[in-house]
Amino acid sequence: MSPARAAVRAATDRLADAGVASAEHDARALAVHVLGLDRPSDLLLVDGLTPEQAQAYDALVARRASRVPLQHLTGSVGFRYIELEVGPGVFIPRPETESVVQWAVDALAGHPGPRVVDLCTGSGTIAFALANELTGAEVHAVERDQDALVWTRRNAALRVAAGDPAVTLHHGSAEDALPGLDGTLDLVISNPPYVATTEAHIPDPEVLDHDPGIALWAGKDGLDVIRLVEQAGRRLLKPGGLIVVEHSDRQGHSAPELFRQAGGWTEVADHPDYAGRDRYVTARWSA
Repeated sequence: MSPARAAVRAATDRLADAGVASAEHDARALAVHVLGLDRPSDLLLVDGLTPEQAQAYDALVARRASRVPLQHLTGSVGFRYIELEVGPGVFIPRPETESVVQWAVDALAGHPGPRVVDLCTGSGTIAFALANELTGAEVHAVERDQDALVWTRRNAALRVAAGDPAVTLHHGSAEDALPGLDGTLDLVISNPPYVATTEAHIPDPEVLDHDPGIALWAGKDGLDVIRLVEQAGRRLLKPGGLIVVEHSDRQGHSAPELFRQAGGWTEVADHPDYAGRDRYVTARWSA
């Protein structure tokens, strides 16, 4: 076994002992980061680490073992076809949100120049993914937290530099977002805070200790912000416009029921993520 592979194996064992569920993946990802490689498979081409690289790798593995999120250590996260910068002060995008974006892309396929808003955008995950994938779309992104908006602006500059269309950023909250666009949007999409305050025991240390509380907590039933997004949707959407909202895997009944009881929505449906867990609700505005 090469010294590099031995170092990754030792790091995997250390992370597994610390309770990191994705120990091998994270050990390899940190090695790729330290060595400046493009992909994990490139590790097969590396024999050993320099003393400086070994020291840097050990330090990162130690921080990951203390449950600092992997993405805070590497400084970025891949999401669908784009790369985003993340760090302390902003919610880390999760793979399950990719299914939410896929639904939106499919729903708007063939639509000439759709007008879209991503509420509670955080690092801009959904907004920048849609701008990357929807030709001719006018995409807006709304975020109320100034700390998160720092990351949104950084990613906006990166995506424009990468050749993507610009996304219009707005500082504000979901309930009063984009007053000048009332009744004109084709899609409202959101991954809002949805963890109930009674569920503080559920999230992992990476979530509780490092994701900002403003991006997590949403009242006793976890639906407080989803209610605000629903209200914004009825104001912002044109007749026939669509809404898609991510929720927790424990809200597969309560989230769609919120839309049914609100009135004015048709085609209310809930959908699973790629792992088969209840993940997002969709509806059409018909009032």
